[in-house]
Amino acid sequence: MPLLRFETADSTERTQIGEGLVRFAVQAGRLDTGHEEGRYFLNHADGCGVDGKRIMPGDPFLFDTETGDILCVDHADDGDRADDAGEDR
Repeated sequence: MPLLRFETADSTERTQIGEGLVRFAVQAGRLDTGHEEGRYFLNHADGCGVDGKRIMPGDPFLFDTETGDILCVDHADDGDRADDAGEDR
């Protein structure tokens, strides 16, 4: 499961996830817990992994379960994103 698409972000900081994604969020250091509105959240407060653009409430975004990166839709299908981020993939 390398790339997961979320259709809408809950907030600029985090989006609620189900138990099936907890392991991936923990591995990526992105698990956020302890909020009244839900049990498990994916933290994306750092924005897009390529350009740092904040993920706004209602925006779609992607979570790369292999790298832990969050990507905005502009960079999700960008074949050059590894070069933009300074990584080899």
